[in-house]
Amino acid sequence: MTAARIGIGGPVGSGKTALIEALIPVLQRRGVNFAVITNDLVTAEDAERLRRSGLIDPDRVGAVEAGACPHTVIREDPTLNMLAGDRMEAANPGLELIIYESGGDNLASTFSLDLVDWWIFVIDVAGGDDIPRKRGPGVLRCDLLVINKTDLAPHVGVDLHSMLAEATTARAGKPLLATNARSGEGIEALADAITKAVLFSKAA
Repeated sequence: MTAARIGIGGPVGSGKTALIEALIPVLQRRGVNFAVITNDLVTAEDAERLRRSGLIDPDRVGAVEAGACPHTVIREDPTLNMLAGDRMEAANPGLELIIYESGGDNLASTFSLDLVDWWIFVIDVAGGDDIPRKRGPGVLRCDLLVINKTDLAPHVGVDLHSMLAEATTARAGKPLLATNARSGEGIEALADAITKAVLFSKAA
């Protein structure tokens, strides 16, 4: 049986890697056998951050250096990521889940369904409460929208309630979550969403 594959995308600085760091112990506690593959332009910085974190076996963290906008290798031609996932599965028999992380500089980072079964798009309150109103493809098309860094809302002049309401309207009721990776707010709910969507027997 092949591992389920999910994507976590979103603008640079939205907190994708921090969310993964917060998710790791939750998924481990639930007994999920998983690995992570990161995407960057010409570095493996996010992968190295995870490898050094002490949270996960470094051999379970892979990196794809896109050589161009990371969106290309998760959307237009995901071959590099597909091969990286295949190598990860071959090296870790019994793997249940691969998490692909890919940054970007706008709201158009979407995942090919040839690559992932289900995908999350992450925005953050510091990016501005107008993001949902801009209705970028990532915000509208993802399976789950995450609004991260909720603790920053009062410090950046964002009305979190209004931002969540705007996002709910933009997504016509499709799922969204508010999270704070630093405090752990919403992380259990995020793990619930992932396991319900692709790992049907791994509820909390």
